[in-house]
Amino acid sequence: MEYPEPHGARTRQILAAHPEVRQLFGNTPSTLGWILGLVALQVLVAFGVAGRPWWVILLVAYTVGATANHALFVMIHDCTHNLVFKGSNANRLAGIVSNLPIVFPSAIGFRAYHLMHHRRQGELDYDADIAGPVEAKIFSGSTLTKIFWLLFFFVFEGFVRPARVKKVNMLEPWMLLNTIVELVFLAVIAYFAGWWGLAYLTLATVFSIGLHPLGARWIQEHYVVHEHQETYSYYGPLNNLMFNVRYHNEHHDLMVIPWSRLPKLKAMAPEFYEPLYAHHSYAKLLRMFLFDPRLNLFRRVIRDAKQAATAAAIAEQSPLP
Repeated sequence: MEYPEPHGARTRQILAAHPEVRQLFGNTPSTLGWILGLVALQVLVAFGVAGRPWWVILLVAYTVGATANHALFVMIHDCTHNLVFKGSNANRLAGIVSNLPIVFPSAIGFRAYHLMHHRRQGELDYDADIAGPVEAKIFSGSTLTKIFWLLFFFVFEGFVRPARVKKVNMLEPWMLLNTIVELVFLAVIAYFAGWWGLAYLTLATVFSIGLHPLGARWIQEHYVVHEHQETYSYYGPLNNLMFNVRYHNEHHDLMVIPWSRLPKLKAMAPEFYEPLYAHHSYAKLLRMFLFDPRLNLFRRVIRDAKQAATAAAIAEQSPLP
């Protein structure tokens, strides 16, 4: 596409029409309580499943574990946008704590790639949220390949795409700290809860971002199911388990609003969001993605980097009102 991403323009329109939404801006320190509670829950369950039959560990990981770890990914997301504390370093530390049960040291790396996703949405060389041409070609052919792609989505998100998007640098001291803290935590879990406790946490992470009802978020956010729209919100009951992170248009429009206040943005500016296509059922979306050949990994908006850079420069010269 040659048109710029839609969120900058809509942000200005919303702030002009509803200046009162500014009261929603800011951080939410109480989110730390949810972070500590979810981490504690995962540690307790890891100890609780140690020594249980493999099928019990698998079942608990797919239900309790995947839900908790997915919620922790949302906590990392809010830390990435500095929406828990005021300072960046405090948010980085909170993200590293959120990362503990997730096994893979990803909080700081996610911060680098996700912020670039917002700045350069749709640009193949910068946006790691997009499947590369090879990835899209291999896994768009059939229901079976789509299932495989979702099942191993953590591999593509965590390893394949960072290797492709070389213009994002995540090698920094905070990444080293993230890795060291995670390795120490995993060593403690392995020593006291055993390898089965560690396996539980690993499976919980794999399921939480993969072939799972909550994993439909990767399709929901930006896969084009309605012409001329590239970002989609989800207004179903699973938002209660995902800390409202699926208010995705709202989030892209105003990234300075924490998870707890995103529904209020939609309520304050309904004329901007009600006309947009939105998802209401993850089961329906997963079924559509897996069985409809028209919805595949190529259904993403891609924009030219030079055109996008020009649009970004123009936007910087027109500050928010």
